[in-house]
Amino acid sequence: MGRPAKFTRDRILDAAGALAAEGGAASITIASIAARLEGPVGSVYHRFASRDLLLAALWLRTVERFQEGLLTALAADDLEQAALHTPRWCRENPIDATLLVLHRPEDLVPRWPDELASARAEVNTRLIDALRAFLERNRGIDDTSVLFAVVDVPYGAVRRHLLGRETLPARLDELIITTCRAVTGTQQTG
Repeated sequence: MGRPAKFTRDRILDAAGALAAEGGAASITIASIAARLEGPVGSVYHRFASRDLLLAALWLRTVERFQEGLLTALAADDLEQAALHTPRWCRENPIDATLLVLHRPEDLVPRWPDELASARAEVNTRLIDALRAFLERNRGIDDTSVLFAVVDVPYGAVRRHLLGRETLPARLDELIITTCRAVTGTQQTG
């Protein structure tokens, strides 16, 4: 039985995410990741054949982590929890939040690796399908209102604070819920 890997895929991605949060996409190099891990460059290349592949994997992992709670709320037809997911997730995952909210995939990976193209399409499709299913089950709410309440408002609310490297105020949640109720004409009980 071999010894466990010292530089796992997740450890490498965590180091890359921390570098992105601190200095933006340009600060992420294979050498800077290896330095952060206090390991050899070869250990990074052992897991990821290129910087583009590593950054694409980082972006996909971050999106999947973010979408988990949002998809759960939409599947439960809980529009308010779906709207609150973004600020809550950002508070709990500040490094991932900085990466996801402040960087488009094209900022990180100018040429998306072919081997991850289907995975990228899948994460985008998963959210679209969840929103469509929610709208199908809740026919009284229009799609523009749901997108505004669940995507646009929370994203805009957290982005300004993340850009300023500020803590997200607790009041943000109340404002997001008020907006959600106003634009969708809903109010959940209990």
